[in-house]
Amino acid sequence: MKGKPADEDLPRADQAPGAPHPRETEQMFGQAQAEEAFLTAFNSDRLHHGWLLTGPQGIGKATLAWRIARFLLATPPVEDGLFGAPPPVETLDVSPEHPVSHRIQALAEPGLAAITPSYNDKGKLRDQIVVDDIRSLNRFFGLSATDGGRRVVIVDAADNMNTSAANALLKMLEEPPARTTLLLISHQPSRLLPTIRSRCRTLRLSPLSPDDMQNALTQSGAELPEDPDHLAALAAGSVGSALRLLNLGGLQIYTELVQILASMPQLDRPRAMALAEAAAQRGAAEKFELLLTLIDVALARLARTGATGTPPVPQAAVDEATTLTRLSPTPQAARAWADLAAEVTARVRHGQVVNLDPAALVLDTVFKMQKTASL
Repeated sequence: MKGKPADEDLPRADQAPGAPHPRETEQMFGQAQAEEAFLTAFNSDRLHHGWLLTGPQGIGKATLAWRIARFLLATPPVEDGLFGAPPPVETLDVSPEHPVSHRIQALAEPGLAAITPSYNDKGKLRDQIVVDDIRSLNRFFGLSATDGGRRVVIVDAADNMNTSAANALLKMLEEPPARTTLLLISHQPSRLLPTIRSRCRTLRLSPLSPDDMQNALTQSGAELPEDPDHLAALAAGSVGSALRLLNLGGLQIYTELVQILASMPQLDRPRAMALAEAAAQRGAAEKFELLLTLIDVALARLARTGATGTPPVPQAAVDEATTLTRLSPTPQAARAWADLAAEVTARVRHGQVVNLDPAALVLDTVFKMQKTASL
């Protein structure tokens, strides 16, 4: 494609930075219930042609989709033999040495198609799945129709389809090709056409427990922090969020934010200025986005503390509980912090639309937090 960078330079739309690709993840953690639901349908010989894998981002939906794809392509349809039906399958595990596993790792499995946002003519990664991405499946179905085996399509993420792409996929769900299973990954199912949702069976995945998340991070090769509870509190059961925090120094950023809150209502201005200036540095766009996310987290935890009378457990930073309790001691304070969260969200959206200086946006937010802390 004209203007398209070399393959080794291409970021992958379906891979979290610093994490292995979902197809490379051998073991699944924390989603036994979803796996069991799929296996129950498989063993009952009532396998639906469309599956909607839902849940918060970063909890393993794509990993499960690739596990299901590998399993379906490596498990041929069985028929009752001389001794009756075979025993039910109990696991989605497929040996890494299986030919299907090798072909999937090499992106050479003819029975599998993965649809993600593609590159435009200028070599830029689109933020949407467009209709041509979905129409490319017609060629896939035509080429794979002669072998008589199963076919699997993964759409990651289905939320990213534009209207034309969604309508094209809907036609496939209404008239599914033979022996085909479509796996739709969705972080926000409400963004999908109701008719797409109604034609799929839903598998709901849950946020991971701290132990499962630690195991998943270890499998990904991530270096765990000294206090994994802080990471668990901020990541909220999402391995993807945890990797983002680790890769971008999110734990340190949140610690700075808590220390700024701890200085309120007086406000440690040098510390606040340093935080704002760091957000405005060249090449710091990802850290700026993360800082905005962490401000939302801090405001939500302040509101929760006042509403419930106790700070969230576990703490997300050293002495966070003391600061939250002091700044949000009552339900009235909780309401003030919740109102501020809504105001900050609107302000941030506006600031990004008009390209407001990141440092100014951060300082404005900190000053609003100081004002709320003074109430």
